Amino acid sequence: MRGEALAAHPRANGTATPGKPLSRGRADHPVQVASTTLLADPDGALYWPDEKLLIVADLHLEKGSAFAKRGVLLPPYDTASTLGRLARLVEHYAPRVLIALGDSFHDDHGPLRMSDLDRIKLKGLQRGRDWVWIAGNHDPALPKDIGGRFADALAIGALTFRHEPTEQVRDGEIAGHLHPVARVAQRGRAVSRRCFAGDGRRLVMPAFGAYTGGLNVRDEAIFGLFGSLTFTAHMLGAQRLYAIAAERCLPD
Repeated sequence: MRGEALAAHPRANGTATPGKPLSRGRADHPVQVASTTLLADPDGALYWPDEKLLIVADLHLEKGSAFAKRGVLLPPYDTASTLGRLARLVEHYAPRVLIALGDSFHDDHGPLRMSDLDRIKLKGLQRGRDWVWIAGNHDPALPKDIGGRFADALAIGALTFRHEPTEQVRDGEIAGHLHPVARVAQRGRAVSRRCFAGDGRRLVMPAFGAYTGGLNVRDEAIFGLFGSLTFTAHMLGAQRLYAIAAERCLPD
């Protein structure tokens, strides 16, 4: 995907700039939403430096245990893995506020199935910051003892955070729910990666959870939000993101 990436601004020397997090040897990937500059992280999170705000979507914690209750056995480590990745982001960005954009748990009973250790980890991540759970279709009624506060949607400045994207275009909307994935041709084979999907007016975030699947950005459920294939898929890479025009992405 060389030559297709958005111009990056690496801070490879590991030194910090005032007001910015310490570099992890990765490149910043700015994205614009309603004239607001945010940083898309290769782990699939979004950071708003001016507000010290970290956003993640679709953690789907305890998905493994939900499947186990139905007799589908998966390794029971998805919650620990997802919280571990989130902990690294929290350490890196030291956010003042963290917003989880819905479907944070795979179902409303997910918090009851959490191990004591994972519950302690979650409480540790919440400590010292404003933690906001946005209601999702999988977890519309989380128990109050899970910590943090609860909202159906949250507006901050020019941006509005919600779980499901609205059908009508709304400037400044940042949502999850659809788990966008981009598929491109690289060196004679097709490669699929999670991605952010955005056109400068609105942005759909990738799913953060360890066991979450994805929906191709060429699916009508995603490209229909933008009215055409004029948006950009910001594909997640190991150390950076790659900005690919949606019309260049492959269908399934």
